[in-house]
Amino acid sequence: MAKNKFLISILALIIVFAGVLAGCGSKDDKSDSTDNGAQSGETKNLTFMFRGGPDEQKAYTAVIKKFEEDHPGVKVKIVTTTADQYATKLKAAIAGKSVPDVFYYDPGDLRAYANSGVLADITQYVEKSSIDINNIWPYGVNFYRYDGTVTGQGAIYGLPKDVGPFALGYNKTMFEKAGIALPDKDKPYTWDEFIKVNQELTKDTNGDGKIDQFGTGFNVNWMLQSFVWSNGADWLDSTKTKVTIDDPAFAEALQYFADMQNVYHITPSVQEAQTLDTYQRWMKGEMAFFPVGPWDMSTYEKLPFEYDLIPMPAGKTGKPATWLGSLGIGVSADSKFQSDAAELVMYLTASKEGMEQLVSAKVQIPNLIDMAQTWAADASTKPANKEEFLQVVNEYGRPIPGTQTYNAEWYNLFFTDIQPVIDGKVTAADYVKSEQPKMQKLLDKAIEQEQKSKK
Repeated sequence: MAKNKFLISILALIIVFAGVLAGCGSKDDKSDSTDNGAQSGETKNLTFMFRGGPDEQKAYTAVIKKFEEDHPGVKVKIVTTTADQYATKLKAAIAGKSVPDVFYYDPGDLRAYANSGVLADITQYVEKSSIDINNIWPYGVNFYRYDGTVTGQGAIYGLPKDVGPFALGYNKTMFEKAGIALPDKDKPYTWDEFIKVNQELTKDTNGDGKIDQFGTGFNVNWMLQSFVWSNGADWLDSTKTKVTIDDPAFAEALQYFADMQNVYHITPSVQEAQTLDTYQRWMKGEMAFFPVGPWDMSTYEKLPFEYDLIPMPAGKTGKPATWLGSLGIGVSADSKFQSDAAELVMYLTASKEGMEQLVSAKVQIPNLIDMAQTWAADASTKPANKEEFLQVVNEYGRPIPGTQTYNAEWYNLFFTDIQPVIDGKVTAADYVKSEQPKMQKLLDKAIEQEQKSKK
């Protein structure tokens, strides 16, 4: 019965979403007259589907309006969802064969979408356009290239909405109030130094016997990568076919992460986080360190304290590391108006006009390299050390491991089972030893699925 209800729910979702995106068209609907599939004077209706918070939605609505003004005869219908609903609704649209003309997609889905004919190859439109692809972050562009075997080269199946460097933020006001020297923006803390300064800033400020100011509050899903990589370990080997979490250097990094809560008590416990979660504590000025992405800048304009950016703490390698994310904007292979859809993608990702509006909304760093350098040097906007974002892009940012394989099920399993380690009930060494074979089995399955998808 439960299974039937699930199938009925998915079918209903597909039907509803297919109706929303009905204007997208299909291959069978394409006109034979032109690539655009429109007769002279006919309005070309595109659908653009994306996700984002209120500030991002407002910014993209303004950019779309400007695009329509610059492209008479083209109208764009905007479909937005919350971040947690987006993947489900996009997959429902794909299953219902009502893929939006232009849409966000995760780079980890590139190979599956290209192999199954969901994404259009837009190389010809990019090469014929006036955009300077060499002025877009190469890291971002290469995320969406695929030659049928490996990513990073070959045909272009989209362009980066952005590159998302994940930097470390700190509460500058808290440091100054405590009389502690500010962090060096050019030299990362060692792990020992990081623990020490966090201990100095973890306090019971009102004398009620309970800690109400913490050093850190890191989410393991988004921060463990930094500690693992800076300690010389990784989730995968160089061939991307073997799970390597059973490396002692990996276990050491994971144990260090768990010890911040269970040994050093610089991170709120599960019980303490129930009263006030770590994000809320950071927003109230009750936490010294918290990760910051460019998408946070508009929200953090309103913080009741001064904050800035520094490198992530460095493990055995002596060098910081963090992940550098991205979202792609692609074109449906079934779009009736592929050239116009590709124009919209380029306008959103590579035009000076579009980029200026998105960057001024403080939801991303510029995609254009020359614009990014000017932006980072502007001391009138927060945070002051925006250059750290660019250093992540140019020097020490890496892709999330799950985006480097055909699917991320093997990678997601690691975090599904991780909580006992974070709570101090299982050692990191025991965890990685037991988890590696289970993850390897899922990775082997993903490799097999990819081979079948090419046939």
